[in-house]
Amino acid sequence: MMTPRVLGVLLLSLLLLWASGEQRQPEQSRNVCLGLINKGQYESFYLENTAGCFTKCTQSGNEDCDLKNLQSYWLEFEYHLLESQSGIVNMSFLKAAVQNVSTNISEDLFFSLAPSQVPGQVTEDEREHPDRVRLPRSLFESLQSNRSEVLLAITVLDVGPGNLFKGPQLSLEDGSRVLNNRLVGLSLGGIPVSRLAEPLEITFSHQHLPSNMTLSCVFWDVTKGSAGDWSSTGCSTELRAKRTVCRCDHLTFFALLLKPILDRATVQFLVRISQAGCGASMIFLAFTIALYAVLRFYRQRFKSEDAPKIHVALSMSLFLLNLAFFASVGHGPKQSDATCRARGAVFHYFLLCTFTWMGLEAFHLYLLVIKVFNTYFGHYFLKLSLVGWGLPALIVFGTGSADSYGRYTIRDRRNATTLELCWFREKATVSALYTTVHGYFLVTFLFSAVVLGLVAWKIFTLPSATAGKGQGPNWKGVFTVLGLSSLVGVTWWLAILMPLGRSTIYVFAVFNSLQGVFIFCWFTMLYFPRRSAKASSSGTGRADQVHTMSHE
Repeated sequence: MMTPRVLGVLLLSLLLLWASGEQRQPEQSRNVCLGLINKGQYESFYLENTAGCFTKCTQSGNEDCDLKNLQSYWLEFEYHLLESQSGIVNMSFLKAAVQNVSTNISEDLFFSLAPSQVPGQVTEDEREHPDRVRLPRSLFESLQSNRSEVLLAITVLDVGPGNLFKGPQLSLEDGSRVLNNRLVGLSLGGIPVSRLAEPLEITFSHQHLPSNMTLSCVFWDVTKGSAGDWSSTGCSTELRAKRTVCRCDHLTFFALLLKPILDRATVQFLVRISQAGCGASMIFLAFTIALYAVLRFYRQRFKSEDAPKIHVALSMSLFLLNLAFFASVGHGPKQSDATCRARGAVFHYFLLCTFTWMGLEAFHLYLLVIKVFNTYFGHYFLKLSLVGWGLPALIVFGTGSADSYGRYTIRDRRNATTLELCWFREKATVSALYTTVHGYFLVTFLFSAVVLGLVAWKIFTLPSATAGKGQGPNWKGVFTVLGLSSLVGVTWWLAILMPLGRSTIYVFAVFNSLQGVFIFCWFTMLYFPRRSAKASSSGTGRADQVHTMSHE
């Protein structure tokens, strides 16, 4: 029987457990970066607290963030300024000011946007105030019929290096970013202002830009995507030596986007390299296909082998991709929109076919070298063909139904067209391009890399290889891995290195456009071994033949 003391201890323990459970609220309810706790609260403490999410919400961060809620918090801050008529906000990450402006003015108004100072009215002198905004007199004159004065709110916000106000474009385009992580917000009495007859001007100062970078004036469009994105509609960009002038026909949050570009000379040089390489590739791919036809006629066993059929299917898809590339870059911009959409769809289809057949080469290699046993499939090559040619067709049909194909323009620093392609149109959904091209490539890349790595490991750890270590390098194994690399598309993997600089772009263009040459070399080495090597045979070739015959 419990004594009163024991009962009291139990009750006290239960109370402590209950209290600790109350303190351990769900982590999400206490997470400021979900954008709910501080919503609508703009005192200094809450501003500082929410601003901590600028650094917490990163690609690699562990913090749970709701970008839409957080971005709405800062977008609504200007409305709070106007309603409360707060005069000045001066914090390390935020400079803001509210000022009463007469609608009956005789000249344009200028306000400083220096990141270290609170915005204030200044003179027209550019040298004294390189960062500034010019509000045209006509803007205020248009409001004279309704009011004699209007509240103007100006905000300069440092959003830090995290994901806030970066949008899908900047999170996916390598090297793109918001210049100095700085946003400029303008609001006039809570009145929606758009389609101005005379645009406002925002001048951003900056250092000299590298030759491969350009700036673009944009505003934050809350209607784009699920959480908003940057848009340049209604804005123009004037690039100068150490400053950029943005002219826009509405009021909202603005920024300068720093983007990597290719100048006209570089683009033309890369096109010539690609055309020369693709031309050579097409010739050797045609030789590969013709060689297979001859071997199939003279060697009866070729009719029952699957491996050469897979090699030829890859060669055909690559040949047609190169042909589509020539058609895409070899025609001027005067072709109709329907024709350009069709060319873009065809190019996308054969690109996906090439990726798919490279993945199927890796799959066949996996069955041949890694799995080995229990690898019989009825109508093996027919099933591979359905995947290799059918899956890309389904993806292209879905992408085309979303009206994603059209003209894609590459521009230089002066916004002049350097190259126009029939591809994904510029206003197409970003997710369509990155899902059906980049994502598709990434899946095949990871699978092929794993398979090729396992095959290389098996080749260089075979008993015959380890036994001959003292005799020198295993050159036969090296050439075998290099040959297999051409089949699984190692040259395409160089695309991952392109953000490192312009030199890697040239390397990718050269080696990738010559993939057909490498496939032809491997095909001839595999099926036309030297007489001295016939006795020993190529381990891969002989095993390949035995394996593929079992599939029929």
